[in-house]
Amino acid sequence: MTSLRPAAFGPRLLATTALFGALIGAFALAPAVQAQTTNAPPPAATVRTDVPADRPWMDTSLDASTRADLILKEMTLAEKLQLTFGYFSTDQKWQVTPIKNYVFPKEGLPDSAGFVPGIPRLGIPNQWQTDAGVGVATQRSPNPRQRTALPSGIATAATWNPEVAEAGGAMIGNEAFLSGFNVQLAGGMNLLREARNGRNFEYGGEDPLLAGVITGHEMKGIQSNHVISTMKHYAFNGQETNRNQMDHQISDQAARESDLLAFEIANEIGQPGSVMCAYNRVNGFYACENDWLLNQVLKTDWGFKGYVMSDWGATHSTTQAANAGLDQQSGWAFDRSPYFDGALREAVNNGYVSQDRANDMARRILWAMFDVGLFDHPVNGDQATTIDYAKNGKISQTDAEEGMVLLKNTPGLLPLSKTAKSILIVGAHADVGVLSGGGSSQVYPIGGSPVPDEFAPNGFPGPKTWYPSSPMKGIQARTQATVTFLDGKNVKAAAAAAKKADIVLVFGEQWTGEGIDAPDLHLPNNQDALIEAVAKANKKTVVVLQTGGPVVMPWLSKVGAVVEAWYPGTNGGEAIARVLTGEVNPSGHLPATFPASLDQTPRPVLEGDPKLDADSHPMSNYNIEGAAVGYKWFDKKGYKPLFPFGHGLSYTTFALSDLTAAPEGKGLKASFSVKNTGAVAGKEVAQVYVSGSGWEAPKRLGAFKKVEVAPGQSESVSVTVDPRLLATYDSASKTWNIAAGDYKVMLATSAADIAQTITVHIDAQTLNVKGQ
Repeated sequence: MTSLRPAAFGPRLLATTALFGALIGAFALAPAVQAQTTNAPPPAATVRTDVPADRPWMDTSLDASTRADLILKEMTLAEKLQLTFGYFSTDQKWQVTPIKNYVFPKEGLPDSAGFVPGIPRLGIPNQWQTDAGVGVATQRSPNPRQRTALPSGIATAATWNPEVAEAGGAMIGNEAFLSGFNVQLAGGMNLLREARNGRNFEYGGEDPLLAGVITGHEMKGIQSNHVISTMKHYAFNGQETNRNQMDHQISDQAARESDLLAFEIANEIGQPGSVMCAYNRVNGFYACENDWLLNQVLKTDWGFKGYVMSDWGATHSTTQAANAGLDQQSGWAFDRSPYFDGALREAVNNGYVSQDRANDMARRILWAMFDVGLFDHPVNGDQATTIDYAKNGKISQTDAEEGMVLLKNTPGLLPLSKTAKSILIVGAHADVGVLSGGGSSQVYPIGGSPVPDEFAPNGFPGPKTWYPSSPMKGIQARTQATVTFLDGKNVKAAAAAAKKADIVLVFGEQWTGEGIDAPDLHLPNNQDALIEAVAKANKKTVVVLQTGGPVVMPWLSKVGAVVEAWYPGTNGGEAIARVLTGEVNPSGHLPATFPASLDQTPRPVLEGDPKLDADSHPMSNYNIEGAAVGYKWFDKKGYKPLFPFGHGLSYTTFALSDLTAAPEGKGLKASFSVKNTGAVAGKEVAQVYVSGSGWEAPKRLGAFKKVEVAPGQSESVSVTVDPRLLATYDSASKTWNIAAGDYKVMLATSAADIAQTITVHIDAQTLNVKGQ
């Protein structure tokens, strides 16, 4: 979604970003706590043995489609269309500039994303909607909900572990349910085409397989709690600059082999009840009134049975949007007009939108509500007092620990030596907390932010929020060394102190958020100079990064070690301390390429212009790279990145060998061995890449597996390569075609580090639009 989005709302109703999010921020609630695995789903509803005669759709033995058809027969047109129109659910008294013609829905949950009224006479429940992908978010207000935050989406993708992603999804879905919500606007997965994108932290990286698998499992976890998850932002919402106007041009083939393939895989795994269409245009049409995206690809080719909801402020018409496949206008009054209120009823009555289409819109919403369990497992108000925050904090912590990437390590520097007598920590408020990303996904910390908002106290995507989990305190609890902290604002003082310390930990941060893109890939506020000076003073300098995505590192050769911690969530400080001290062996691998400079990217200059007005129509050319996103672009161009996709070191060493592969079914099966050749237990991410002719790039990620191996032991692993990853898509016939010939199968630890390559012959195959 959503929130007080400058770009969503501003171009329509307000003039500037400053008019958004100008709500008074404050925090207060229970103290922070910690603990372990996933919460159990909410208690199962009692299965009805005597179904009311007047409500046959409450028969739980029937499938969702049958139940939706039964209730649809009893609904008036007005009732059907009521389900297609949602309201923003935040009281306007907190806004500096109230929304015109907006009335807060009395039954909506305060300071939340949205509300869609149900129909009591038929037992159709209300839809209470909450942001977002890292937990139960709150619109900015004096008394925000304080809930458990997962690490950022890109951090979860860096785990390369579907089980961790699903456990995290189950946890935040449970907190949503117990907070009174039955729709969670989570499932973000736009591929990382633009390294400066302000929302990269919410998404799953640059590869369609990895992003699709990780996001699919998160959505699956959310929906295990009878909470609808929304796959978003469909599609090609690759930057925040001009996001409401930008027209991204891309061919059907390139789209199907990149971003759309990611959505397709996630949909197959997660089975989300809803898809959220994006703000931007694609090939000339807004995503929320794009027949190709919504009717042709999503609903016809993939057979999606759920409903399409708009992003908040992404609806632009009534008949065009409804006929092109939009089923629900969300978050009124972010849009210019209440298109799906009275205007939609008028359009149906005069035939511009057919009765069949009106029925289809309502049926899709009802189908999702039956399928996910909103009828049979109704939310029961706010039960937040029953949330086990200690247990949930541990789930978040596990995610953070598995997603942290050891990018560089001088032997003997990390894990931190137990003989060190003095450790200096510099920068990024590491004495009190860890950073989070900004915007509608903001989960407010239990106990409040330990750092006053230093960036935008009255503006979206702020406030710049920190979670009160101190890396410094975590390290102090695990070492006998004297640990001191400097804020790093005085570079000379930091360098002088560094000379006297045995080890220096410099915490670098890059705050990113919805509605704004990063100006470049450098750490802001002179942090590069700080790191350079400290490293010059002490070679035993470790840099810990908290960033929303890739950054450049002009100081890389001068520091001893680098850890990418991303935005590590509620227990992030504890997770960082455990990784740095060796209590946890790092096992994260990059879900995105870190370029050496912007000159290596498809668009060194960001497309668009923040100064353009709401009625502009800027153009973007995604056909430059087409389906060759991320590492595929680097392979195609022969560029050497700063760090390649899939890269990640460990405190132990691994040997990958014994690769075999052969066609199996319509795809390919590969088997291999992973041996731990070091002295400590660890987890390796074994990656299988495939290479064929006539593709968008020299190779594609075909499969992956995270494997835990004890010292001196070996594990045998088998993986399957999806046939779509061996094929090219033909738009004319709507088929996936595998050409006959020899294919390279590569066993690797990153896109640039290939351990073994073999050749396999595959016969020609033609697969249908679903790759079957």
